[in-house]
Amino acid sequence: MLLSLDRYCCSGIIPAGGDRPETLSEGLLQVIRYQTGDGRDEMFKEFKEFAMKGNVVDMAVGIVIGAAFGTIVKSFVSDILMPPIGLLLGNVDFSNLFIVLKGGDAGPFSTIADAQAAGAVTLNYGLFVNTVISFIIIAFAVFMVIKSLNRLKRAEDAPAAEPTTKDCPFCFTTIPISATRCPNCTSLI
Repeated sequence: MLLSLDRYCCSGIIPAGGDRPETLSEGLLQVIRYQTGDGRDEMFKEFKEFAMKGNVVDMAVGIVIGAAFGTIVKSFVSDILMPPIGLLLGNVDFSNLFIVLKGGDAGPFSTIADAQAAGAVTLNYGLFVNTVISFIIIAFAVFMVIKSLNRLKRAEDAPAAEPTTKDCPFCFTTIPISATRCPNCTSLI
């Protein structure tokens, strides 16, 4: 079995002489360590190369900005947009619109927190309305970003205009593309 490791010994992968492996498994471990470069260092090196690729870093930045944008939209919906809409609908606070499915210890509840503290099971449709409005705003913002990117892409993909002039091969003067004779040197083209 050790004869199959001779080519690795001759190539310098497995040192010849005193450090030669006594068993096939020891020899294979030495070959594997040589081919993978100790293992851990090689794995971290590959992970670093993967993590530092442009697409991965761009994606990470996009996720962080998206999360921050989501909190801004949530605050916009619950703190700025919904209070005037609730005021127009007769002082309705959408964050406290709910239906009690199964009653708790006390009678009617004024807020979701009171109902849940009493152990009531609630259907929180007001919070759902806030979430749907947040989603619509985020979806519209993403649509606008993609629309502008598509517009930029179309501008880049637009074909170049056909040339209307050419150079005379004799005097190198610019002449119309349909000319058959150069007006400067009178050469036939």
